[in-house]
Amino acid sequence: MTRDDDPLTAFALNCSLRGTASDSPSSTDKMIGDLLEALRPHGVTGEIARVADHDVKPGVQSDMGEGDEWPALRARVLAADIFILGTPIWLGHPSSVARRVLERMDAFLGETDDRGRMPPAGKVALTAVVGNEDGAHTCHAACFQALNDVGFTIPANGGVYWVGEAMQSTNYIDLEKVPDPVQSTLDRAAANAAHLARLLKRAEYPGPPAG
Repeated sequence: MTRDDDPLTAFALNCSLRGTASDSPSSTDKMIGDLLEALRPHGVTGEIARVADHDVKPGVQSDMGEGDEWPALRARVLAADIFILGTPIWLGHPSSVARRVLERMDAFLGETDDRGRMPPAGKVALTAVVGNEDGAHTCHAACFQALNDVGFTIPANGGVYWVGEAMQSTNYIDLEKVPDPVQSTLDRAAANAAHLARLLKRAEYPGPPAG
């Protein structure tokens, strides 16, 4: 594995239903942390924010007015080369917090630049999913479609996940060791994301032709 000299940054949103003040540890945080560790050898440094700690107003605009804390998170998403959307599975789908984040990103559709490109053009997106029920692929599909619609680029093998046995109490954060299949998925996603992010940084999308 080789590392390019061009450093990259990643920013992750943890869409757990709980904030950091909760006594319950977050498996989503651990999954995101493991993904950031897999990105590190590729020259990528990253940070995580938990959305539940912020007052993200409902709506489909980039700024919903007084008290809305989405604009600051939005700025961090767009400042990074790689965006990671982390979500637990609830009732077989991404969390309501993840869906709110995607709803707020709907504003990107109407915020194109003078070349017709949405704000996330040239940014790479990954998804990290955890849960004790089936539904990881459904979550990836929903998130990938939305992220792609608003301008992010999804790399090959861009989804990582762990799903425990149904109706059991073991969570990802309870595991003593990351399972080998999960680790290989993390490593593959990290390598592909870093490679794609560097390519897009050096050769940006042209935008649709004029006329």
